[in-house]
Amino acid sequence: MTAADLVELRRDLHRHPEPAWREFYTTARIVDELETRGLDAIYVGPEVLADDRVGVPDSDELDAWHERAREAGARDDILDRLAGGNTGALAVAERGDGPTVALRVDIDALPITESRGDEHAPAAIGFRSTNEGYMHACGHDAHATIGIGVLDAVLDSDFQGTLKVFFQPGEERIVGGEPMANSGHLDDVDYLLAVHVGLGHPSGEIVAGIDGFLAVSQFEAEFEGAPAHAGIAPETGRNAMQAAATAIQNLYGIPRHADGATRVNVGVIEGGTATNIVPERVAIEGEVRGDTTELMEYMDENARRVLRSAAEMHDCEVDVTTAGRAPSTASDRGLAAVVGDVARTTDGVTSVLDSDHLGGSEDATYLMQYVQERGGKAAYVGVGTDHPSGHHTDTFDVDEASIGVGIDVLANAIVEVGKRRP
Repeated sequence: MTAADLVELRRDLHRHPEPAWREFYTTARIVDELETRGLDAIYVGPEVLADDRVGVPDSDELDAWHERAREAGARDDILDRLAGGNTGALAVAERGDGPTVALRVDIDALPITESRGDEHAPAAIGFRSTNEGYMHACGHDAHATIGIGVLDAVLDSDFQGTLKVFFQPGEERIVGGEPMANSGHLDDVDYLLAVHVGLGHPSGEIVAGIDGFLAVSQFEAEFEGAPAHAGIAPETGRNAMQAAATAIQNLYGIPRHADGATRVNVGVIEGGTATNIVPERVAIEGEVRGDTTELMEYMDENARRVLRSAAEMHDCEVDVTTAGRAPSTASDRGLAAVVGDVARTTDGVTSVLDSDHLGGSEDATYLMQYVQERGGKAAYVGVGTDHPSGHHTDTFDVDEASIGVGIDVLANAIVEVGKRRP
C-alpha cells in the first residue's frame, strides 16, 4: 500500500470504532486487506481465540453491532464467521527457514463521544466517528494500519522465517489478550513485538522496549438486598446502597504493600430507583493494579474480601466477577536492542530511547508472557506521535506521518531479527 492508501485505511477504521467483542466492521475490513496479499494462512474470529473469553455482551447488543457493521459495508461471509462476538484475525506468511516472529496490534475502540470541534482534524476533514458515543481515542486505528503496513513491507523484503501478525480485539477492557495467547497460535513463536503509538512520546521518537507494566484485575460487583419504604419501614429493607458505599470506602483503605506500587479505583456505580425506596440492587465496577502480578493478586484478594465483608455487614449478598485481567511483564533487552539499532538508521526517527516506564496496564502482556515462558523473547515498542490531547480524550488524534515511521521500524526490525536471532 502507498502512504496515501495507509492513511485512507486508518481513516476508514477511525470512522467505524467498535468496542470489545464488537469489532465486526474492523475485523472484516482487515480481512478484506489480508485476502489481497499472498499469505499462507488467514485465521478469523474463533480460529484465533481460545474458548475462555470474558466480558462478552449479550446477544441483543452483539446483534445490533453486527447489523451496524453490515450496513457500513462489511461482507456477509466474514461477518458470519464472527458470530457471537468472536472478533480479531491472524495473518501468517511463511518465507523459508528461520525463526517465527510475531507482531501484535490491537483493534478496539473506547466508549467516548468524539469531538465535533473545528480544531479536531477527524471532524474538520470528514472522518469523525459514525458510531456515536464511541471513538478511536487511543490510536488503535493506527495500530491496525501499522499491522497491515508491516505485513506488506516484510513480504517485500528478504526476510527468512515465518511472520505472524495478530489483530487483537478487546484491549481496552483487558479481555482479548488472554484468549488470543491461549489460542495455540503462539506456541511456535520465537520473537514477539507489540506496538503502541504516542504514550507521551513525540513524533519521530521510538522506544525500543517499554517496561513498567502494571498488572491489573478489573471487577464487577453486584449487591443484592431487599426493598422497603424508606419512611414507613426502613428497617425491613436490606440496603444494597449502604453495602456498596461501605465497600467503596474500604476498598480505598486496603493497606499498600512494601514490595511496590499498588492501585485501586472504583469507576462506576449504578443502582437504586427512588429517594423513598431502600435500594435493593447496586452494582459497582472497579479495578486493582500492582507493580507485579503478585502485588496485583494481593490487591485483588483483599478487594474481594472487602466486597464480601461489606455485603455481610449490611445483610446483603454480593456477586463478584472478573471483568478483565492482565499480568505484568518486561521487554527482553536483547530483542529491544535490535529494535533500537534499526530505529537509529530509519528515516523519520529523530530520537531513540532504549526503554521507558509505561505506568499503566496492557493485555499484550499475556502474549508477551506466553512467548517468554516458552523460551522466546518479547518487546513492547513505542512509536511516538504528536497528538493534540491525551489518550482517552474526545480530541485525541495521531500524526499520520508516524504510521509510516512505525511500519519502517517494525518491519526492518523483524527482518533483522530473522538474521540475528538475538
